[in-house]
Amino acid sequence: MGTQAPTDQNNYASTDIDAKLAKQKAIDDWLPITSSRNAKWWYSAFHNVTAMVGAGVLSLPYAMSELGWGPGVVILVLSWIITLYTLWQMVEMHEMVPGKRFDRYHELGQHAFGEKLGLYIVVPQQLVVEVGVNIVYMVTGGRSLQKVHKSVCPGCKNIKLTYFIMIFASVHFVLSHLPNLNSISGVSLAAAVMSLSYSTIAWAASVNKGVVDNVQYGYKAKSTSGTVFGFFNALGEVAFAYAGHNVVLEIQATIPSTPEKPSKGPMWRGVIVAYIVVALCYFPVALIGYYIFGNSVDDNILISLEKPSWLIAMANMFVVIHVIGSYQIYAMPVFDMIETVLVKKLNFRPTRTLRFITRNIYVAFTMFVGITFPFFSGLLGFFGGFAFAPTTYFLPCIMWLAIYKPRKFSLSWWCNYICIFFGVLLMILSPIGGLRTIIIEAKNYTFYS
Repeated sequence: MGTQAPTDQNNYASTDIDAKLAKQKAIDDWLPITSSRNAKWWYSAFHNVTAMVGAGVLSLPYAMSELGWGPGVVILVLSWIITLYTLWQMVEMHEMVPGKRFDRYHELGQHAFGEKLGLYIVVPQQLVVEVGVNIVYMVTGGRSLQKVHKSVCPGCKNIKLTYFIMIFASVHFVLSHLPNLNSISGVSLAAAVMSLSYSTIAWAASVNKGVVDNVQYGYKAKSTSGTVFGFFNALGEVAFAYAGHNVVLEIQATIPSTPEKPSKGPMWRGVIVAYIVVALCYFPVALIGYYIFGNSVDDNILISLEKPSWLIAMANMFVVIHVIGSYQIYAMPVFDMIETVLVKKLNFRPTRTLRFITRNIYVAFTMFVGITFPFFSGLLGFFGGFAFAPTTYFLPCIMWLAIYKPRKFSLSWWCNYICIFFGVLLMILSPIGGLRTIIIEAKNYTFYS
């Protein structure tokens, strides 16, 4: 009789652990990032294209006008190389611990810096990036719809930008209820195709237009301070254009993985394809756009291109479709964070009602902020430096150094410290320029005009 109690206790403990594991699995199967792991390598390709080639590509000729030919080309090429390197690091680190996958950026941060510190370092930056992108994309979607309306119906009565942002947001009140990343793969594929299409239209229409009369390639601003601040802002615009790292681990989490066939193989194949597409979009738009318009180019090159009106209307419609997909790619990790906190920390039941309420509130929030502060160029510069530079340019390098500890002065050590130096410089300088641009644009702005 005396041996019975411990056996019962062991059974109870075992049952309790099984119940907890079953509950944990049920939650993971419900959360948007971990609920589906059957993605193919090409999902990685178009998810990464959709995440990266966003509104930022249209502001690159404007960024070139503030950087000038020499610094502009150097910064564009350097950014492409550095961000490809840091993206490779993240893909490699996804499964560095045998039997474990870092499905979210902050989980990798916790492994590198510790349970609490990792959360404090990564989560605020990732949230600023993802929420910031969603707000900027609300403005971009609204502006592009407004441009379509003006191109198609030049004699029609002007409609406030506010209403166009609301029209754009209405799509997300529907799409945001798709459960996970794999379920938006169709939207993401359409968005990736659109990004290549409108980028091609942007540079091809520029070539067709020909170099504008009295083109000037000197700096846009007339004063020294204006030139310096413009240069800083342009750094942020370039950083914004290379912002896909914030969702890369979440994208990789959707790819199946076994010890024989780890997920990094198909993921990296997709990344290479994505980066080739990025180069085909970014470099022609930036260089040809600046060559044709010089420093008279607008902060969105499609605004500079007025004719042929049907082509510009089509390009702007492509932007709208692309930004719809991009918004969803960046919103999904935010939904995952919100739902994780509600279900795991606050013990809400994982139901459709919970998802319906939280996601609608989030879309409404980004719409409201976008309507209130639609300063496109300044927003790109400010967010680009403030949060995109750390999460894209140097946080993966710091994690790599903390985890792998490469030998001092080895090639890996040098590469990482050069990226960190460049990224920190970007993080410090570009928000200064972005904030100044916002202040200047805000002087002549009336709320909800």
